[in-house]
Amino acid sequence: MALKIDTFSNPDSRNGWRPGNNFGGHSLFKALGHPRVAAQARALVQGLAGFTRLAVYDPDPVAAAEPLDAFFPIPRQHLAGVFVQRVEDLGQTRLGLPTQPITAIAALQPDAVLVTAFDAEIHKAQIARLLPPGCQVFTLDAMRLPQDWLSNPARYLDPINFATNFAFLRDVADSGDGEGLHTKVVTADYWSGYGAASPALWLCLFGADGSVLAEWTEALPGAFRAVSIDSRDVRRRFGLGDFAGSLFIHALRIKGHDVVKYALDSFSESGRQLSCTHDANAWPADLYAGVPAPKQGESLLLWVQNSHPVAIPAGAIGINIVGAQDIAWWDGEVPPFGTTPVDLGKLLPQARFPDQIEIQAGRYFVRPRYEIVRADNARRRIAHANVERTDLKPDARLPELAALIGKGYIMPLPVLPLKEWKSVTLPTPMSTAQQELPIRAVLVDADGSVVLEQYLGRLSRRDSRPADIDAWLNEARAGLKSGYGHVEYLYDFRAGGEADGWLHALGLYEQRASGHAAETIFGAHIYNMPITYRDEPQSYTHRPPGLTTRLFLRMGARPFDTICHLVYPASLPKAAYGQDASQTMLVLFNARAEKVAETPLPIPYGGSRFFRVSEVFAAADLDRAGTDAWVQVRDTSCRLFGFHGLQNGQSSFCIDHMFGF
Repeated sequence: MALKIDTFSNPDSRNGWRPGNNFGGHSLFKALGHPRVAAQARALVQGLAGFTRLAVYDPDPVAAAEPLDAFFPIPRQHLAGVFVQRVEDLGQTRLGLPTQPITAIAALQPDAVLVTAFDAEIHKAQIARLLPPGCQVFTLDAMRLPQDWLSNPARYLDPINFATNFAFLRDVADSGDGEGLHTKVVTADYWSGYGAASPALWLCLFGADGSVLAEWTEALPGAFRAVSIDSRDVRRRFGLGDFAGSLFIHALRIKGHDVVKYALDSFSESGRQLSCTHDANAWPADLYAGVPAPKQGESLLLWVQNSHPVAIPAGAIGINIVGAQDIAWWDGEVPPFGTTPVDLGKLLPQARFPDQIEIQAGRYFVRPRYEIVRADNARRRIAHANVERTDLKPDARLPELAALIGKGYIMPLPVLPLKEWKSVTLPTPMSTAQQELPIRAVLVDADGSVVLEQYLGRLSRRDSRPADIDAWLNEARAGLKSGYGHVEYLYDFRAGGEADGWLHALGLYEQRASGHAAETIFGAHIYNMPITYRDEPQSYTHRPPGLTTRLFLRMGARPFDTICHLVYPASLPKAAYGQDASQTMLVLFNARAEKVAETPLPIPYGGSRFFRVSEVFAAADLDRAGTDAWVQVRDTSCRLFGFHGLQNGQSSFCIDHMFGF
C-alpha cells in the first residue's frame, strides 16, 4: 500500500511557471519527513496521548493530517473529531473519522486541538473563540526547521525552503576484486548566481541501517563555483568504515531554483568500475520503470534508498515485467532512511533483456539507481530508473498538430562514434496511460541529415523492441559519414493510436575494446520552436519558448578524459526556424568559476557533436583550470540536449544525460 502523501503534481495543473522544475513538487511531505525535525515531530504527537477529547483541525487545501499520520501516527484512543475549514472538504474521511466543519468544534468541547498546519497562528486566532477555557492548541510549527535555514521565512512551505535531494554515497575498501568502490557528487553553486547571499548545504549521511554516520554544513563557495563531495574525503573526515547509504542534501538560504541537481560518479581506483548518474529527483513516486532486465551472466540490484522517517514494510516493494500482470513482492524491510540492495533477478528470474522492469515503489523512495554486476565481478555499472507517471491521459490533439509543431515531441539519444562503441536504443513506456506507443525511429548523422527511418507501429505496452544501430546499418547497407550521430524517437500516427507526450527511451552503450557498458534514459520534449504547446519548449531558466542552453559539464580528474555528446533537436524544419547551426560556446572554468578559456562549437541544425574535452581545449588551459574544473555549454539561440561521461582510455567509460541551471 502506498504512503498517504502527495509528492508531485501534473505541471498542467500548476498556476504559473517556475524555472528548473518539470513538476509541481510538493513541499509538505518534505517538511513533515525532514530528518532534521523527526525528534520534534515524535515529541509533538506523543504529547497528545494524555488528552481525553482530542480534536484535529486540518485547515489547508493541501491536507496535512494524514501525511503527518503516515510518518508519525496520531494517537487514536481519544481522537474525538476531525475538522476542516473548506466546505469542499466536508464528507471526507480523515484519520478514520468523517470531516466536520470547524464551526462544529464548540459542541465537542475538546481539551486539546492539533492544528495540522504550518504558519498556523492565523488558524489559532480564528478558532480561539470556539474552544473551551483551558483547551491546549498544538500546531506543526513545533516541528519547524531553524529560522536561519529558510530562504523565504514569510512562507514556510514555499518550495524554495525545501530544496532537497538524496544522493547514493558508497565507499568500500574492497568490492571483492581487490579494488575499492567510491562515489563523488559534483555540482555548482548556481543559487549564488541567482543572487543568494549566504547559501549553504546541510548534509546528512545515513548508513545502510538508517543511522546517522555524519552530519555537517558546508558554505557554498560563490556564484557558479564548483561543489564536490567525495566519499573518500567523507570517510577520512569522519573516521568511517565501509558504507553504502544515502546522503541527504538540503540547500539553505537560496534563490532562483528549488531543485538540487548534481552528477554522481561511481568508480574504482583503476577506473575499471566506472559509472555516472544524475540527481534522484526529490519526490518519491508510485512507480518507476525503464530498467532493462539483465542479460545472461548478469545480476541486477536495485538500490532502495528509503526517503522517509518511517520503515518500508515487507511486501511494499514489488517488481514486474512491463506490460505483465504478475507482480513479485519483496518480503524485506528497509529501516527509516536506510539503504538496501534488492536482487531483482531473484525476484523475477524469468526476465531477460530486452524485457523491461517496472518497480512498484509506493512513494517510499526517490528515483532509484540500479546496478548490474557481471558474474565474474569484473564489470559493474550503475544507472537510474525513471519516474512512471500515474496522472496522465492521452492527448487527443497530438495527431492533429503536425502542421504547427512539425515533429513535435522528440526523444533524442546519441549514437556514439561507431569505431569505439556499440549503440542500442529502446523506447520505454513511462506512464500508466501508455497502453501503446505509435512511434518511428529516425537515425540522423551528426551533420543533421536523415540516414534511415523505421516505422515501429503501434507498439503495445508489453513490446520491447531495441534498435541495434550496428545491425540496422548493416541490414540497410548504410553508414554514418560523420562516424556518429543520434537516434530520434517520434510519435507517428499514420496507423492511428494515442499518445500523452511522456515519450521516453533508453540508450545502451558498450565499449568495443573492453566490453564495459553504460546506459541512460530520458524523456521527450518539443525543441526549438518560437510557438509553444503545453509549456513546451521548456527552458531551465526562462519562460517558454525555451530557446537557450546552459548545461553543466563536470570534468574528470586524470586519468579520466571527459566526453560529451550534444544534440541540436529541432521540431520544425530548418526553413521554419531559420538557423543553419547553433551558436554554442564551450567555456572552461576553474573551481572558483574563473573563466580559463572558451571555444565555439557550432552544431548543425538537427545534428549533433561528439567531443572530448582534451580535444577542444589546450593541455595548458586544462592544467591551469586544475582540480574540479568544469565546462559550461552555453547557447542563447537554441536549446540543446546533452550527454556527458568519462573515459578511461580503452578500459572503461560512462555516460548519462546532463543537467542545466
